[in-house]
Amino acid sequence: MNGMSMVEPFGRILRLQDQGSAAGICSVCSANPEVVTAALEHARAHHTYALIEATANQVNQYGGYTGLDPEGFARLVSTCNEAVDLDPSRIVLGGDHLGPLVWSSEPAEDAMRKAVELVRLYVRAGFGKIHLDVSMPLGDEGVSGPPALELIASRTARLCAEAEREALDPRKAGNHGGPVYVIGSEVPPPGGARGGEEHTIVTDARDCEQMIDAMERAFSAAGLHAAWERVCAVVVQPGVEFGESSVHEYRREAAGELRELIRRYPNLVYEGHSTDYQRPVHLRQLAEDGIAILKVGPALTFALREALFALTQMEAELDQIRPFDRRSCFDEVLDYAMVANPVHWRTHYTGDAATLRFLRRYSLSDRCRYYLADPAVKEAAGLLCSNLRERGIPHALLSQFMPEQYRRVRESLVSPEPQALIRDRIRGVLGDYQAAFEGA
Repeated sequence: MNGMSMVEPFGRILRLQDQGSAAGICSVCSANPEVVTAALEHARAHHTYALIEATANQVNQYGGYTGLDPEGFARLVSTCNEAVDLDPSRIVLGGDHLGPLVWSSEPAEDAMRKAVELVRLYVRAGFGKIHLDVSMPLGDEGVSGPPALELIASRTARLCAEAEREALDPRKAGNHGGPVYVIGSEVPPPGGARGGEEHTIVTDARDCEQMIDAMERAFSAAGLHAAWERVCAVVVQPGVEFGESSVHEYRREAAGELRELIRRYPNLVYEGHSTDYQRPVHLRQLAEDGIAILKVGPALTFALREALFALTQMEAELDQIRPFDRRSCFDEVLDYAMVANPVHWRTHYTGDAATLRFLRRYSLSDRCRYYLADPAVKEAAGLLCSNLRERGIPHALLSQFMPEQYRRVRESLVSPEPQALIRDRIRGVLGDYQAAFEGA
């Protein structure tokens, strides 16, 4: 990086990858407080960094589907950390798909103005990793495919220029350097493949090389030489994806040309999206092949939902012995909320009533995650934990419904308290990513 400082841990990852090490980091893409807290706990336990990311449709100046703007998301992470006490210098906030995605149906200039404001607010809120994504056609452009590469590159540079102005403004306290940038956007559909999609297409290495060259030219033309030194990663599709009930596992032989290409760029690594549900051996191979930023989201809330359902079953068993004043019936409350407001799943799931019920609960794409902040669902989760906390969970039930957590409770590695069990289940997923980078 020509001696320039870079937001850690990315500088270290680049150095070790250039030396042939499988260094990398797990990018946690979630605004769920339990997931965020579990990620912070995991980072503290393993003396590593917590990279927590928000997407443009999730968090933006209008609230996104979480109701949070970038400052609000930063406060959420900070609040979660109050009970964890991870060194704040080890928390990196990331912005994903920052650009005109949310407003792509609007006229190009209107959409880009909103995208500029979006990027500015993310940087102002202290996000240290910025993925710039302007790959989509905009409302008045009259094209069905992506815009021309040169237009994508110039729009990316426009957004980067705004980020640099905000980050490097000497009048603003705390601005001591710019963020790291991620470019490119060849990724699986957000949240996983939709029903019936059976194939993945690995990014063509020649297309990737042309994109990098076009971006470098556009940054140079815009005078963004220092910012280009902080471009640390390129988003590619290495052939990983998941749908309702299947996972497209990494096949490293299909990504061989990408692996050879990145070796020619010592200042860059790849960022891989939708790595959810990949087996540990494949996570390790991804890191070994230069895909050093591994993003995960639905698999974490899927684990959260699994834990909540397991606790619901324990609650039901205990209710048979001595009835609670009020059972949470968490699984039923969640499904009721999804049926009452199907906006987040109806275009993803198809089938008869029984199939839809199954998918709402158990699909790997985990559309449940959009409903966990629903007031009734939150209340049910709180009642569930309260009931079990007051009654206590017998080891026999814990062994039956959460055997891995039972083992860890017996070894005094985790408390039998409901929230601790939930977070430990989430941390089990994060452990697969940690193992992929161990020794690097």
